[in-house]
Amino acid sequence: MDIEQKQAEHIDYFVKQASTLNGSALTNLVVEATSHPSLFAFSEILSLPNLLQLEGTENSVYLDLLRLFAHGTWSAYKSNAGRLPQLVPDQVLKLKQLTVLTLADTSKELPYDQLMQELDVTNVRELEDFLINECMYVGIVRGKLDQFKRCFEVQFAAGRDLRPGQLGNMLQTLTDWLTTSDNLLVSIQEKIKWADMMSDLDKKHRKDVEERVDEVKKSLSLKKLQTVSRPTLTSEGMRRSTLNLVE
Repeated sequence: MDIEQKQAEHIDYFVKQASTLNGSALTNLVVEATSHPSLFAFSEILSLPNLLQLEGTENSVYLDLLRLFAHGTWSAYKSNAGRLPQLVPDQVLKLKQLTVLTLADTSKELPYDQLMQELDVTNVRELEDFLINECMYVGIVRGKLDQFKRCFEVQFAAGRDLRPGQLGNMLQTLTDWLTTSDNLLVSIQEKIKWADMMSDLDKKHRKDVEERVDEVKKSLSLKKLQTVSRPTLTSEGMRRSTLNLVE
C-alpha cells in the first residue's frame, strides 16, 4: 500500500474522531494525530469547525500545535516552545520528519551540515541513520546518501499540507505554465505548417524537373529517329547520279 493511500485512511479516521469531540476532548486527539507514525497531513483535521472553536480558549495552544505540524518545522517549534505544549518523543520524531519534507521541497540536494543543524543532529552517522530508518524506510522520501559530497540527493518527497496563500501561488504557476505551453504549441504548429508547405514546394519542384527531363528525353529520341530514317546514298547511287549529270 503506497503512502498516499495510507494517508487517506488515517486522515479519514482522525476526521471522523474529531467530528464527534469538543473542547478539551480535542486536545488528546491532537496529540494522538501528531504522534501517529504514518500520518503526515493535517489540513483536513485542522479545517474542522469544532476544532477551530478552540481559538481563543485555554486549549488554543493545541490548535497552534496542529498548525505547526501542518506547516512548520522543528526549528519553528524551538523558536515558540515557550508558548506551545511540550512534545512527546513521537511528536519530536514526526516534526523532524516533516522538516526533512519541507527542506526536500525547496532543494533536491540537501547538504549534511544544513540537515544536522535543522534536525539537531550532532554527527553524520546519526544523520544518515535518521534519513534511512525514519525517512526512506518509512516511505516519505527516496534518495541517495552521498558521503563524498556530504549531501542527501532527493529523488522523491511526499508533499506537505499547503500553507495559507500557497494554493493561489500554485494556481498562478500552473496558469503561467499552461500559457507558455499554449504558446509553444502554436509555435510548433506554425513550424509544422511551414515544413508542410516547403515539402509541397519541393514535391512540385521535383515534379517540374522530372517533366522537363521527360521532355528532353522525348526530344532527343525524336531527333534520333529522324536521323535514322533519313535516306542515304550508296556508292553506286552516287556514281549513277554523277553520270546523269555528265550526260
